[in-house]
Amino acid sequence: MDITLLLRGSALSALAFAMAAFAPAQVAHAASAGAAEASAEAEQSRQDRRAQRRSERRAQRGQSWSDRSEMERSRSTQNVERQSRRATPRRAERRAERRDEPRAERRSERRAERRAERRAEPRTQSRPARRADRRADRVDRRTDRRADRVDRRSDRRADRTERRGDRRSDRLERRGRDGAAGRVDRRTDRRADRVERRGDRRADRVERRGDRRADRVERRGDRRADRRAERRSDRRAERRYDRRSDRRVRRDYRDGVRDGRRAERRAERRADRRAERRAYRRWNRQTWRDNRRYRWRDYRRANRSIFRLGRYYAPYRAHRYNRLSIGFYLDSLFFGSRYYINDPWSYRLPEVYGPYRWVRYYDDVVLVDIYTGEVVDVIHDFFW
Repeated sequence: MDITLLLRGSALSALAFAMAAFAPAQVAHAASAGAAEASAEAEQSRQDRRAQRRSERRAQRGQSWSDRSEMERSRSTQNVERQSRRATPRRAERRAERRDEPRAERRSERRAERRAERRAEPRTQSRPARRADRRADRVDRRTDRRADRVDRRSDRRADRTERRGDRRSDRLERRGRDGAAGRVDRRTDRRADRVERRGDRRADRVERRGDRRADRVERRGDRRADRRAERRSDRRAERRYDRRSDRRVRRDYRDGVRDGRRAERRAERRADRRAERRAYRRWNRQTWRDNRRYRWRDYRRANRSIFRLGRYYAPYRAHRYNRLSIGFYLDSLFFGSRYYINDPWSYRLPEVYGPYRWVRYYDDVVLVDIYTGEVVDVIHDFFW
């Protein structure tokens, strides 16, 4: 009985062990089979829902095709209206007005008026003034070119702003945002207007700057002309004063010379009368030649440079040399003061007295009576 119980217990334990070993695999297989069935059911339901939605969309698409075509037609009409509104009354006209606006003409007219006003002012048309006018004209032309460049640049910027706004509004219209497209148009117009006004202000500043510079150039030229005229007038006044003072000096000198000459002639006449009363002796040619103090040949041989006086200039242009002799009478111009030998001893000649004077005649030395012009004594080839 115990053995049977033992065997029965062991059999039951083996059966229990076998059931414990194979039960989890069956349970897992059953679980996996249930999950597969559930996923298949979910996929089938999803496909059913997709097919239902697809059918509904197709139905809606077929139903709204007519509505969409109507919306496209209305949108196209709105775009055409907006483009026409944008092109004709507002932006196109404003562009045409901006391009056709004669700003350069008005500017040139204003500049011509200012030039006429400057020319109408009383100015000295001297060389500096004319040069200043030409410089001012060059400054005006350069300013006009700069202002035109500023205008063209501002026009191009305004055009770029408008084109950019047009493209943006077109994109918004294509998306169906008409209100945003209108706001973009208005904003673009305001920006273009601001760009144009800014360009006009810049051009006006350039013009005013050019006008001020031209005015400075003209004023500088006027000041230079005035200074030049003042210097000229001062030089004229100084020259006039100098001429007057020179005339007074010459008059005074002439009067003094005249008085001096009168006194000199008076003194000479007085001396002549004294000499005549004194009964001076006749010149003796042989006496001084025999005196050993007057060996002028030896002295000339030792001092040759002293006897080299240079060229002789006769008082008459056509006069030629004549070999003079004692008793010959000379004209008064030949024994003028410029022909005197004031220091006879420097040539080892005797001193003279009374009316006698040693006079140079070409290379000869002649003793002349200055009262009568008679040649009293003569030495030929005395000078070199």
